[in-house]
Amino acid sequence: MNPIGGRAAWTGAELARDAGWIMALPDGAAEEIDAALAALGGRAPPGFDARDFPLPRTAPFLASVAHELESGRGLVRLIGLDPARYTQADLKRVFWGLMCHLGTPLPPNTSGEIIAEVKDETGTGAAVASGTARARSRSTGPLRFHTDKCDLLCLLCASNGIAGGVSRIVSTVAIHDAMLARRPDLLAVLHADFWRARPADEEGAGMATRPFPMPVFARGPQGDFTSQYSRTYVELAQGMPGVPPLTPAQIEAMDLLAALAEELCLEMPFEPGQIQLMNQHVTYHGRTAYADGAGGRRNLLRIWLSSPISRALPAGHAGQWGDVRAGALRGGAMPGRSAFAG
Repeated sequence: MNPIGGRAAWTGAELARDAGWIMALPDGAAEEIDAALAALGGRAPPGFDARDFPLPRTAPFLASVAHELESGRGLVRLIGLDPARYTQADLKRVFWGLMCHLGTPLPPNTSGEIIAEVKDETGTGAAVASGTARARSRSTGPLRFHTDKCDLLCLLCASNGIAGGVSRIVSTVAIHDAMLARRPDLLAVLHADFWRARPADEEGAGMATRPFPMPVFARGPQGDFTSQYSRTYVELAQGMPGVPPLTPAQIEAMDLLAALAEELCLEMPFEPGQIQLMNQHVTYHGRTAYADGAGGRRNLLRIWLSSPISRALPAGHAGQWGDVRAGALRGGAMPGRSAFAG
């Protein structure tokens, strides 16, 4: 219940003035990427990793990005990649190869998907179960601030719609400290357990009916901050056997959290070729509604990563993460399993 501060406690207004979080790929990166892509032959994700996608000069830069994500702001936007130079299949290979230098990819759902395409599927005839995580993200509607179940969330803008779809990111450390200053009583509520449930497409049938308690804000054994939160998942647990109804204090705390997120967030359009990297322990993300049309269609490629330099988490988070040790392989739709585990 003390202020956390540090570089991860940024506000949207501060990042709008200081573009240091936007980093360009180094000189020569395009040539290295093309050489690594050519050497793959016909291999596609998940059939290769960083060892098969060598980037001798770019890899040290990516290592510095990884440390900025874990120990710095927790947010980086990479620029300098031109998606028009690649076929759709090659763009996925390039994205996968780059991200494998930051961590181990994880399955985001139980459908076998590895690289998600976050785009509107409401009019495509695709079979999308109502109320699932996929149904929410793969529509043109807005998304509330939330976290994904991975250390690092990686989004590549392959193309964008003609209107809207503005990326929204907020520092959970900044929210924590602002709430401490304004309503420490409600901050204490968020440090206590909230019952949640996960949709069936994230964990498989059966797991969705197993609600679990976890605080919104917590500190690990070394004092590292973490926040995992989706109000949708809290609401999903309501009415399940053994789950108590939300208290007025819990509802007020979530309402204030949402209001502070609106106040402190960064909003910025997502341009084709940009890669947005977010540490899911210290940031929430969302988006505004968007519209596709003759002028363009929004499509984001998404990879979940487990980071080898991640922080240790509280022991009580094991049910969500699978493994709470620092640097452990954790998260994803199947706790503790990577995309390569089959």
